[in-house]
Formats: sequence, C-alpha cells, structure tokens
Amino acid sequence: MAYDVHLADRVRSILKYAGECSEKKMFGGLAFMVNGRMCCGVLKTDLVLRLAPEEAEAALREPHTRPMDFTGKPMKSMIYVSAIGTDSDQALSKWVESAVKVAQGAPPKSSRQAAKDRRTVSSSSATRGSGIPKSASMRTTRKRD
Repeated sequence: MAYDVHLADRVRSILKYAGECSEKKMFGGLAFMVNGRMCCGVLKTDLVLRLAPEEAEAALREPHTRPMDFTGKPMKSMIYVSAIGTDSDQALSKWVESAVKVAQGAPPKSSRQAAKDRRTVSSSSATRGSGIPKSASMRTTRKRD
C-alpha cells in the first residue's frame, strides 16, 4: 500500500466543504487538489501539506513534522506530518484547513495552463514504454495550422 487509506478517507471528509476537490496519484501516494492546486496528500502514513512559506516555517517547529524531502532536498513550503501528529480529528482538521487556505488563495489555473497540464500528463503516460521520445509525441498533440 502506497498510502494509508484510512487517513485518506479522513482527509476526504474534511475536504468535502473546501470547494472543487479532486484526487491525483502523485509522489507515490495520493494528492488532494483544491481548485486545481495541490493542497495536501497522503504518502504512506504521513500527511503531506503545501503551506505558505511562513506557515511552513512555523509548522516545522511543531512536534511530529519534518520538511518534505522527497527529491533528496527539502521542498519549499512542503512538509510531512507523521501519523502521531494526525491522530486526533481536531489535529488533522487544523493541518488540512491550513493547506486548504493556501490552495484557495492561489490564483486559479488558467484554462490554457490546465490544458497544458492535461496534455503533459496524457502524452507522457501514453508514450511510457513505447520507445517514442516525449518530444516526438508532443508534436503529434499540437494543433496544426
């Protein structure tokens, strides 16, 4: 199991009032998107949060938190909260609601950016393992004049 299904269900119950929400498999876990922006996620038993830079700095002083270093170096404004830090529903709500505020405060993605994101995802997954270079597959998805 790549992520704690029970924790994901608890996060879903908090996000049902957050506006337009969707889920996407990311970083080997599950990410929750609010208004097209990554808000939070679940990776193994950890909660992943995207916070404002000053909030992330303050959150890292809280117990049971650490920088998200998925790539080998800390990612700006991204933190992990361990399972102990999300034990209570009150604690989980506090963390998730902080991330929701950031996602809702971000400017909405333009339809052009959203289309670009979809094209990148669909073209890379379609060509995975096909032996066709990504650049060649991208050429086929572009609109011809």
